Amino acid sequence: MDRIHNPEFELDLNLLLEEINRKYNYDFRHYSPASMKRRVLQAMDRMGHLTLTSLHEKVIHDSNSFHDLLQFLTIPVSEMFRDTDYYLALREKVIPILKTYPSVKIWVAGCSTGEEVYSLAILLKEEDLLDRTLIYATDINSRSIEKAEKGIFSLKDIEKYNSSYLLSGGKCALSDYYTANLHSVIFDSTLKKKVTFANHSLVADAVFSETHFISCRNVLIYFDRELQDRALGLFHESLCRKGFLGLGHKETIQFSHYAKNFDPFSRDDQIFQKNDKHSAKQNSKDERA
Repeated sequence: MDRIHNPEFELDLNLLLEEINRKYNYDFRHYSPASMKRRVLQAMDRMGHLTLTSLHEKVIHDSNSFHDLLQFLTIPVSEMFRDTDYYLALREKVIPILKTYPSVKIWVAGCSTGEEVYSLAILLKEEDLLDRTLIYATDINSRSIEKAEKGIFSLKDIEKYNSSYLLSGGKCALSDYYTANLHSVIFDSTLKKKVTFANHSLVADAVFSETHFISCRNVLIYFDRELQDRALGLFHESLCRKGFLGLGHKETIQFSHYAKNFDPFSRDDQIFQKNDKHSAKQNSKDERA
């Protein structure tokens, strides 16, 4: 029997996740079980552990090893202007509405290493909205947050990013926003002057601000249904009236307790708009039913 379908492995994994939650206050118990198994197996191979017990002992007694494991559990992988139609829809459909507000607050939940944050900052700058926008960029992974704050990315990825930027409706050249050296580029610090980077867990933490637009892309697919509902509840609570929510192309709110709280705004691009048809109080009643 392969490890991913081994009941003993599943039991040991549950014990590991319980211990991680108890000691480090990182709760992965409601992440997709199949995805979590794959990530832990990859971590075992890359970190040199033949058994899950060995990995368990190491990460519980060595915080550095835990943070190494965290890189696998949170998958800090992102791209600039990923899914160009999404950014084009933001530029052409959402930002004109955001411009009607005297000031705007945006939450990038699960910002990873910052590629989406800088993409949004560039878009907002080109649409003359960055100076009156506050962006909250949050992630559970502190190493990802540190990398995002630096704004340094690999030079080999820039050609792809530039193509995506242009397909997203970019008005300049992406090179206008960074300085390159032999192996990397660093983005202009003015792009992050209105950005607050912070650790935040969609599993355990509460809402911290009212926002006009939340982008949480390719995060919910790693959660089980219960945790997806919790995250969508946070987004609903955070968004102002008629605020916008952007999700990844493989994500949906269709089967969530909060599905009735959002209307499709740009359906093909997974952009939704908060409505007042179904109260949060009613959602709580539904959950208890």
